[in-house]
Amino acid sequence: MQQTICIERNPVKSRSGFFPLRRLFGCLDGWRLTACGIAVFTTLPLVVIFFSFLKPEPDIWRHLSETLLADLAFNTVALVSGVLAGTFFLGVSLAWLTGVCDFPGRSFFSWALLLPLAVPTYVFAFVFIGVFDFSGPVQSLLRAWSPGYRIWFPNIRSTGGVILVMTLALYPYVYFLCRSAFKTQGKRSIEAAQSLGYSRWSGFFRVALPMARPWIAGSLMLVLMETLADFGAVSIFNFDTFTTAIYKSWYGFFSLPAAAQLSSLLVLIVFAVMVMEHRIRGRKRFTQSGRLSTESEHIILLGWKRWAAFGFAMGVLFIAFVVPVSQLLYWCIEVFGAEFDFRYFGFVFRSIFFAFSAALVITICALLLSYAQRLHTDRFTNLIIQISTLGYALPGTVLAVGIFIVFASVDNTLIQILKRTAGISTGPLIQGTFITVIAAYMVRFMAAGFNSVSSAMYRVTPNLDEASISMGITGLALVRRVHLPILKSGIFTAAILVFVDVMKEMPITLMTRPFGWDTLAVKVYELTSEGEWERAALPALALILAGLIPVAILTRKIEVSGKILRGIENGNGS
Repeated sequence: MQQTICIERNPVKSRSGFFPLRRLFGCLDGWRLTACGIAVFTTLPLVVIFFSFLKPEPDIWRHLSETLLADLAFNTVALVSGVLAGTFFLGVSLAWLTGVCDFPGRSFFSWALLLPLAVPTYVFAFVFIGVFDFSGPVQSLLRAWSPGYRIWFPNIRSTGGVILVMTLALYPYVYFLCRSAFKTQGKRSIEAAQSLGYSRWSGFFRVALPMARPWIAGSLMLVLMETLADFGAVSIFNFDTFTTAIYKSWYGFFSLPAAAQLSSLLVLIVFAVMVMEHRIRGRKRFTQSGRLSTESEHIILLGWKRWAAFGFAMGVLFIAFVVPVSQLLYWCIEVFGAEFDFRYFGFVFRSIFFAFSAALVITICALLLSYAQRLHTDRFTNLIIQISTLGYALPGTVLAVGIFIVFASVDNTLIQILKRTAGISTGPLIQGTFITVIAAYMVRFMAAGFNSVSSAMYRVTPNLDEASISMGITGLALVRRVHLPILKSGIFTAAILVFVDVMKEMPITLMTRPFGWDTLAVKVYELTSEGEWERAALPALALILAGLIPVAILTRKIEVSGKILRGIENGNGS
């Protein structure tokens, strides 16, 4: 560790941007090897999935092409297009209202509109079906109010219903990032547009919206990934997409190669979209000149506009958070006495066990990757780290298939070795154990842990290391006494985010868990697949309470960032 610090004090690079070979294979090669090991582990499932085309399943593919493949493609395109349009409208409009405009309740809505992030998409799905279906309370109440008349009501079990549910669940991604962009503009962008002869309305579309394009594109990319990766909501709606077809190929046709080949098609779609978005954004450069906007620079809405803004924000919050949580509470009260028993302690324990184990492993790996990135700034190391965090862009069903194939191959090899060398015949050693589940979580959520730790790592400057070494603090003592106190907030945030993501993750847990190891998410899926909406409310509410933790952290960061920004502005005499 002392040798590691000595390089940090003299970070000389070659002209190509890479460290010289002497340093590449010197005292710091362990960090690169660690990063390479993590990258190989996270990409191995994808490599195995693509190699599945070496063993095609002609009968199953013929069946899929004749019956399902066209519908799968159409449904996936329709779902993605509708959700992108819906989240763009809700996220951008709400971000503009709370970030730039001033109306009653703006401060409350600025953080409250993030609360739907705590509700998993599959919970949204079964709550909305239970509330708005023909036998649900809304349509039953309408029929009671007007007996003898047939009242038309939109069919919630439709393409539009799936798009609505996914839009309400995912719009906070767009809202959060775009609000940060609009806050830096304030009303100055609209004033600049008005000075050029534009109205306030056209100034928004001609100036403010184009200036926020990088944040809009990035947030919509997150929405697209989450939509393609979703399994729970579409399966509850019986809406066939590639993710449901992968699950059916594995558990319905009992064909792991067919599931892997379908997964590879979905991976190609994801990669194509990522490359296209990267190229489009790579041609543009957006910078912020001058000082940032302060809290006082808001457009004050007057008359009916201020109450229209309040009604719009309140309506979205009511439908996206108040309605589902209230309905879950009502169902929980109804079924708690009959449904709650000692089994739920097992569901909670297994959910926490998986989440805690995954958070521990992923946070440690994220810390190792962050140190490798800090000590090696060459292109090779950056590429390795990018590869290590690719899993977040891939559906859980895809990763479950890839991990299962890898672990099954390792298992078969170990069984053959034991049989030949020791004459011992055993069953599966790795597959079907919690190791498989944790490995799949690691591939899926490495980006969530790494981003938080990497952001905190920027606070550990080389000057800080030099000052510590000059006082005789080196090696592990330097890490323990100097680095970790600075990094603890980032480490804690990473662990919390991974913990809650794993608690809500359903397809990976459903497809790779050990026999009998049901969690809260799996219990929700099993009950909703049988139409038991009321009984599913209890585990669903527990998941929402767990999801509120990262939302609280997020809103706290927003508040702290706002205070810091105002302090900087006031200190500069703005």
